[in-house]
Amino acid sequence: MSAPVFLDAPLLVDRAAERRDSVDLAAAHAVVVVDGAVLVRDGQVVRLAPGSHPQASLVAFLGQAQGRDLALVVPEDGAQGVADVLAAGAELVALRPLLATLDARHDGALDRELATTAVALARWHGNHPRCAHCGEPTVPTSGGWVRRCEAEERDHYPRTDPAIIVAVTDADDRLLVAHASTFSAGRYSHLAGYVEPGESFEQAVHREVAEEVGLAVADIEYVGSQPWPFPASVMVGFRATAVSLALSPDGVEITDALWVTRAELDAATEAGRMVLPPAGSIARSLLEQWRQGAAADVGAA
Repeated sequence: MSAPVFLDAPLLVDRAAERRDSVDLAAAHAVVVVDGAVLVRDGQVVRLAPGSHPQASLVAFLGQAQGRDLALVVPEDGAQGVADVLAAGAELVALRPLLATLDARHDGALDRELATTAVALARWHGNHPRCAHCGEPTVPTSGGWVRRCEAEERDHYPRTDPAIIVAVTDADDRLLVAHASTFSAGRYSHLAGYVEPGESFEQAVHREVAEEVGLAVADIEYVGSQPWPFPASVMVGFRATAVSLALSPDGVEITDALWVTRAELDAATEAGRMVLPPAGSIARSLLEQWRQGAAADVGAA
């Protein structure tokens, strides 16, 4: 069983914001990101020693951990920039499958933090090369945590777009699972969506559930959150109880929705009719909490 990914403990990496303007990034150990994939060897994030960094299009300060300064490096030549490391047995792994691998390791928390932060920063820089106000090019400053528009002397900071995800159950403790139009065949998960301007997280839960499947919910309870840089989100997880039972998928975002018991979910997954959210995701953690609820109830009886 993988560990839950509700990240309520302090950061393992000291981000040392006070050193961002002065740190020697060439002397840091480097986490390499290429097109959203992280350089990994034997299931662990590679930290390239000082002096072995590739020529970079971007270098940013990730912080300090285990007595070392750590940096993000995006090679100027992409994968070719780390060809020697790849030839020696390393590989470039996309963040989603990497999170699943790290979630299964008892010592994967630090690598999870480094990989998620590195990919998030790399994507932000890649997606925001120009000033959103005047359109002029921006340059990285403050250890890669700011992009500066020199034309207007305006600073731009990394953005995070909040999104909610909610495990909805009914009075019989059945779980609502849904297939989104963007999912591969057979994949089911919880309802989720972006928080819109002018609403709270809880109001976003009410709105998204109503819009996507026509349900009203109550007893909304915060569970936990997870950084999710695809491209720049933090997923905020909730539980809620359905007030009504009739499901009306909108047919645009949600193409199918159904209530399942634990036995029905297990049977569907074992038969290959249903694919669950991947390990390492807050969606899977919410689902596993619900799955384990029956055993917990029995133990308490």
